[in-house]
Amino acid sequence: MIDHTALNGQQSQWEGAFAKNNDMFGEAPSQAAIRAAGIFREHGAARILELGAGQGRDTLYFAQHGFDVTVLDYTKEGTERIQQKAEDHHLASQVHVCQHDVRHAFPFSENSFDAVYSHMLYCMAFTTRELEAINQHACRVLKPRGLNIYTVRHKGDAHFGQGVHRGEDMYEVGGFIVHFFDRAKVDRLDEGYHILDVHEFEEGGLPRRLFQVTLEKDSIHETSIT
Repeated sequence: MIDHTALNGQQSQWEGAFAKNNDMFGEAPSQAAIRAAGIFREHGAARILELGAGQGRDTLYFAQHGFDVTVLDYTKEGTERIQQKAEDHHLASQVHVCQHDVRHAFPFSENSFDAVYSHMLYCMAFTTRELEAINQHACRVLKPRGLNIYTVRHKGDAHFGQGVHRGEDMYEVGGFIVHFFDRAKVDRLDEGYHILDVHEFEEGGLPRRLFQVTLEKDSIHETSIT
């Protein structure tokens, strides 16, 4: 059974964590962002939508490397921190920040972005049905053949099966809920896309074990989720 009360409580958990630590994940970009930037350049992507940007370490990296970045994040603390960082680094013209819950339709028109990027957003406290909706919201705002690059912790990770089970493949450790993926779930989230690459890598001291998935939007695709 899915514990929806616990899942819905994660926003306040992240707000509190970001309020206590202005650079919770450090200032250096993630490995995922560095790799994604290379893929974006190869495909000629210039306008990026970043989902669940946290406190902006990857946002700034993209902007510093010439990309125009629009951010959606549901935390007030995170979005305000990203806006301040962009201004401090004289990147405000390239970084556009919006507080928004990605479970709801994105506030942009169809075919607005060359690429969508997220680092561990898909393995947050979302049900599989919600993940399918998020993936379709992303598909709607992508241009035909646009890229959707996301990372998720997978079932080979040391935390899989640990802590409090919150339903499906979600486990809470240290107050944070993680939805762990297997390859079957990656394949399930390909409606409207085709998979270009699934790259496995490690990050952090545990280490966390992740997939980085690169999807390309089908050249002709219509979405019905609103």
